Amino acid sequence: MSVEERTYIMIKPDGVQRNLVGKIIARFEERGYKLVAMKFVHASPEHLEKHYADLKNKPFFPGLIKYMAAGPVVAMVWQGLDAVKTGRVMLGATNPLQSPIGSIRGDYCLAVGRNICHGSDSVESAEKEIKLWFPEGTVEWTSAMESWIFEEN
Repeated sequence: MSVEERTYIMIKPDGVQRNLVGKIIARFEERGYKLVAMKFVHASPEHLEKHYADLKNKPFFPGLIKYMAAGPVVAMVWQGLDAVKTGRVMLGATNPLQSPIGSIRGDYCLAVGRNICHGSDSVESAEKEIKLWFPEGTVEWTSAMESWIFEEN
């Protein structure tokens, strides 16, 4: 576990259309994570096929690509202690009906196919997704709040 760990979080087209971008960003900021990259992008089907390559043989794959290419997404990189695991807990289960109230999906959505956000499932996946979505890299900066969020070693 490292305060330098990064995760890739994406607000999907339904989250953008439902005006939930600010609320989702606020959850990560309030938790103490540091935003090191963000962009608003209308991804091509080809780009999305690379992102979801591990799901290519699933029957829902064509519908997923069509849905994700239907509108813009907000691509973000968040950094902080145990960012991948905690980020996924903050998002909730893939099926929003199995997500606890208090999680992003538990509070804002009902259907698996419209679950408003994506979060990396491992540190390795996060780094791969960050490279795909942010080939230009991320911004390194020091938050004045870090000493109030993390203990010194």
